[in-house]
Amino acid sequence: MAEIIKKLPVLPSERALKVISGRWKAIILYHLFDRPKRLSELRRLIPAVSQKVLIQQLREMEEHGLVHREIFREIPPRVEYSATTLGLSLEPVLLALCEWGQRHAAELNELDHVADCVIRPRRGDNQAMP
Repeated sequence: MAEIIKKLPVLPSERALKVISGRWKAIILYHLFDRPKRLSELRRLIPAVSQKVLIQQLREMEEHGLVHREIFREIPPRVEYSATTLGLSLEPVLLALCEWGQRHAAELNELDHVADCVIRPRRGDNQAMP
C-alpha cells in the first residue's frame, strides 16, 4: 500500500480525484454503500463492465483503503467486497457530484439525458439520505 501512496499527488484535491477516478469506481462504491456484495452480484448490477476491469477497479480501491475484501474459508471459497469507513465517507461527495452533474445537464438543456441521484439506505438504516 505504501508504494501506491507514494505515487499519489501531493495536492489534496488532486489526490482525491486520482483515488476515485476510473470509469467504474463511483458506480461500484454506490453499490457497496448499502451492504457487502460478491463479485458475481456486482457483475449483475453493472453489466457493462468486464470482469477484468471490475476486479482491477476493486483492487485499486482496496489499495487506497476504500474497499475491503473478505475471503470466507468455505468450500467453495466465498469473497465479499464492502465499502470501508473511508469509502463510506465518499457518499456525500458522490451525491454532490451527481447533483452537480444534473445541474450541468440542466444548464445545457440536456436534463432528459441524465438519471436521478439516488442514495439507497444502508443496511440497518430506516430512511434514505436526501
